[in-house]
Amino acid sequence: MFKTILLASACCMALTTLARADAFVDAATKAANAATKRANKWDGPTTGPTIAKGKSIVYVAGDMKNGGILGVANGVKEAAAAAGWKLTIIDGQGTVSGRTAAMNQALTLKPDGIIAGGFDTSEQKTAFAAAAKAGVTVVGWHSGEKAGPEPDAGIFANVTTSPKAVAETAADEAIADSKGTAGVIIFTDSEYKIAVFKAKAMEAIIKKCAGCKVLAYVDSPIGESSQRMPQLTTTLLQKYGKKWTYSLAINDLYFDFMGPSLAAAGIKGDATPKAISAGDGSVSAFQRIRSKQYQFGTVPEPLNEQGWQLIDELNRAFNKKPWSGFVAGVHLVTPTNIAYDGGPKNVFDPGNGYRTHYKAIWHVN
Repeated sequence: MFKTILLASACCMALTTLARADAFVDAATKAANAATKRANKWDGPTTGPTIAKGKSIVYVAGDMKNGGILGVANGVKEAAAAAGWKLTIIDGQGTVSGRTAAMNQALTLKPDGIIAGGFDTSEQKTAFAAAAKAGVTVVGWHSGEKAGPEPDAGIFANVTTSPKAVAETAADEAIADSKGTAGVIIFTDSEYKIAVFKAKAMEAIIKKCAGCKVLAYVDSPIGESSQRMPQLTTTLLQKYGKKWTYSLAINDLYFDFMGPSLAAAGIKGDATPKAISAGDGSVSAFQRIRSKQYQFGTVPEPLNEQGWQLIDELNRAFNKKPWSGFVAGVHLVTPTNIAYDGGPKNVFDPGNGYRTHYKAIWHVN
């Protein structure tokens, strides 16, 4: 009798655990599906100050080889032209010393504003302090772990989607596509706070999936991906073999150099491991996703739109107004929806009319 009760209890516990696991996979699938919907409705600001006249700004790029930083630069160019502002772009060339030199060069130009494109405020404390002392307004793109003002760091506003939501969406897609059985390797770069934040968020979601497993958490400099990823991919394949079914990375750049090693190992482009990136939606990532060659998805930033938002945030600062409060929603690109919202041009460019809305706010044609 006692053994029967124990067996019945164990059976009930197993069924409860299984139900919870299924519910978790269902929730991840629902979240991933929601993120693939069309981005054709404007949910950004509709009011703000008229554009300030005759401003001079500098976009300091962390590394123009990075597709995200380059995409934002293109949006800044468009928006600055619409605003009638003078724009200078300086490339930090992917190194700390290069970014320090770029920030120092930007300050010598005595601009009204600086956009810090794709590097942490903590890395360049001295330069940001010098900008504040000189009365130069600074806004950032991916310069911290959250969107909005960072007064202690000297940032009027940091423009980004929610890093947590982006990371969790990438992890949800791996869980959903694998039906709760993903064997995951996570790639990040500890030089950047936002990269570590996203990687840890992905790791936490995968660990909540009962049938999934984080095989490895790999810290590799993103700026050295071309040199490191080929051999690293080969080493990971040798260690984990078929257990490795999904790759999650904080940026598409890691996957630019993974494919050749997978091909050399006899792995076809549409086979596992499937790559999903938590940012930023590079041209090469879109090409891989469309052709189903070594990348299954990306959670891109609306890079061009964010370039316009950076100009809008600077304008609000110049006019002594608070930041807009706008945080763009999360969007997941897969082979099923790549035909929309800029996908044919290999970029996530929401079809929500953001250019028209910003021009209306600024009262420019």
